[in-house]
Amino acid sequence: MLTASRLLAATSRSNVALQRAFFHFSAPVLVQAGDSIPDLEVLAENSPGNKVNLAKELRGKGLIIGVPAAFSPSCSESHIPGYLKSEALRNAGKVFVVSVNDPFVMKAWGSTLDPSGKSGVRFLGDATAKFTEALDLAFDGSAIFGGNRSKRYAIVIEDGKVKEAHVEPDNTGVNGDSSNCPSMQIRR
Repeated sequence: MLTASRLLAATSRSNVALQRAFFHFSAPVLVQAGDSIPDLEVLAENSPGNKVNLAKELRGKGLIIGVPAAFSPSCSESHIPGYLKSEALRNAGKVFVVSVNDPFVMKAWGSTLDPSGKSGVRFLGDATAKFTEALDLAFDGSAIFGGNRSKRYAIVIEDGKVKEAHVEPDNTGVNGDSSNCPSMQIRR
C-alpha cells in the first residue's frame, strides 16, 4: 500500500513527465508561402447561415487581412482604413477582413468602415477561431478580449496558395500606415 507521501511523489513525477511531453522549444509554424488556404466552412458573412470557404473563394488573386478585434481602436482608426483608402486595393483581387468575432459584429463593423460597400472588401466572422487556429495565427487574448484572438496579418493569395504572409510579431499594435504594408506594396 502506498503511503500518502509516496502517492504524491508518484503523482508529481508523472505530472512532470506529462508536462515535458507537451513542452517543446520550436517556434510556432505560422502560415507560410506555398501553404494552401484552410478548406473550412467556419467563416460567416453577415449572419451565421452565410458560410464562406476562403479556399473556394480565393482560387485566383486575393488578400486576407486578419485583425484581433472588430471595433478596436487600432483596427478601426488606422489598420483597416489604411487598406480601404489605398489605391492598390483595386488590384488586390478579392479582399477579406477576418476577425474572431461573430458575423453580426463584422457586418456592423464593415458598414461603419465602408458604408457604401464600394471598396468590395468583405468582412467575415470567425466566431469559433477555427480558421485562425488552422493558420496558426491565434493568440491568447483573454486578458483584453476574453478569449483567443487573431494576430494581425495580411496574407497575399495567388492561385489559391499563400504567396506572402505578413504577421505582426508581438500582438501589440499597428506599426504605421497599413497601405504601406508590403502586401499592398506588391500590388502597386
